[in-house]
Amino acid sequence: MLHLQRRAHFEEGPPSAAVRRNRIDRLLAMVLDNLDEYVDALVRDFGTRSRTGVLFAEVLGMLTTIEHTRSHIDRWMRPRNPKPLARLYGIRAQVQPTPLGVVGIIGPWNFPLQLIVAPAAAAFAAGNRVMIKMSEITAHTAELTHTLAPSYFDPAELAVVTGGPDIAAAFSALPFDHLFFTGSTRVGRLVQRAAAANLVPVTLELGGKNPVVVAPDADLGRAAARIARARLVNGGQVCVSPDCVFVPHERVDAFVAAARAAFRDLVPDIAGNDDYTACVDQVNYDRVIGLVDDARARGACVEEVVPFGEKPPDPSLRKIAPTIVRDVTDEMAIATEEVFGPVLVVRPYSTPGEVATALNAGPAPLVAYWYGPDGAEFREFVRRTRSGGVSRNDFALNMFPEDAPFGGVGESGMGAYRGKAGFDTFTHYRTVVGTDLPFVVTALAAPPFGGGLRRGIDMALRLACRRTHRRLNP
Repeated sequence: MLHLQRRAHFEEGPPSAAVRRNRIDRLLAMVLDNLDEYVDALVRDFGTRSRTGVLFAEVLGMLTTIEHTRSHIDRWMRPRNPKPLARLYGIRAQVQPTPLGVVGIIGPWNFPLQLIVAPAAAAFAAGNRVMIKMSEITAHTAELTHTLAPSYFDPAELAVVTGGPDIAAAFSALPFDHLFFTGSTRVGRLVQRAAAANLVPVTLELGGKNPVVVAPDADLGRAAARIARARLVNGGQVCVSPDCVFVPHERVDAFVAAARAAFRDLVPDIAGNDDYTACVDQVNYDRVIGLVDDARARGACVEEVVPFGEKPPDPSLRKIAPTIVRDVTDEMAIATEEVFGPVLVVRPYSTPGEVATALNAGPAPLVAYWYGPDGAEFREFVRRTRSGGVSRNDFALNMFPEDAPFGGVGESGMGAYRGKAGFDTFTHYRTVVGTDLPFVVTALAAPPFGGGLRRGIDMALRLACRRTHRRLNP
């Protein structure tokens, strides 16, 4: 597949803007023409997942950014002329946005449709061919995409690969022109290691323990209700999901009471509730339950917010009741491991500066949340901490601007996409320079070196030295 796509790329050359838009339109048509089939596949993959939630999160949520990208292709493709200094010397220079070639995309299981379509659209906008490895955990969605793709694309444009970890490992080791991965930090390390053998550049969209700071002057009830709702999105199986909430010491009890009330209001029942997303498989269910059990065994206060009149969910459903964990200590696994489930860790703090210090001692998260006014404390928190993005008073708000880059930093990822950032990720900016002068501009770089050249260099360096010291000592 890679050989086929690379050969087609070189034979046909960079595609026109019209071809790029057409590929994006066919990608969208593949999804929109088969919405019912995709919803059925996603519900079957999770066991229980809201059909409305699927349409909103998997499909509607990505359309605005893709449409924005599609409408800007002509502008982003235009060559750029560098500053006119070179032209004064008879040199013509141009920076040309050129496609990389063949882009590999490895998709995750939590949003297995959106998180392959969005990067594929960005890769098409930049003029590339695309190969996609779907997650084997959401096998029905993967097989549906594999079956549908040939009806919309020539395999030299887009190819879809299915299979387990062995296929994923082989896919990661291919000499792509760029490899895009969304998933866990642990697997991200494996992907980067495999890509490094061929010096393939990678974009890693990972995750982490996204912190939430409830400011001392925040509206506690509103903050608790919004955080609780955010933790239930896709059953907590979201890379930008709030994970650990920092609350002022004196307000912890009030926050927990408000969060408990919000969970009960949002989830009047669990067992028969099709809107309450199950864990995607037994492995993830056992992992989340294991984190909670480990915390409980080590002294944490664990509260399952089971709806009134219900028993805790039957494990066979793979549903976990909203859970609040307090008194967490550093030796507990839940203190450092991303939960990826409907479990909210609540920790007290004395000052926002104390929270910033604690966050900076660990891996940088994908998103940092702040609930409270846009005041001096918030600005200082943003200045002092490191994260992929920051959202204030709402869930995943940093993903809403369609032309704002989205990506992590450190262990939460590298590189970015969405809007112009996505076009740039999958583009090589190639500098093309030429001259018709009757002499060689760079002849002074080769011997013989005369005394006049040495004197000229000495003078230029002395001037540079004076300039620098004047700036240091104005």
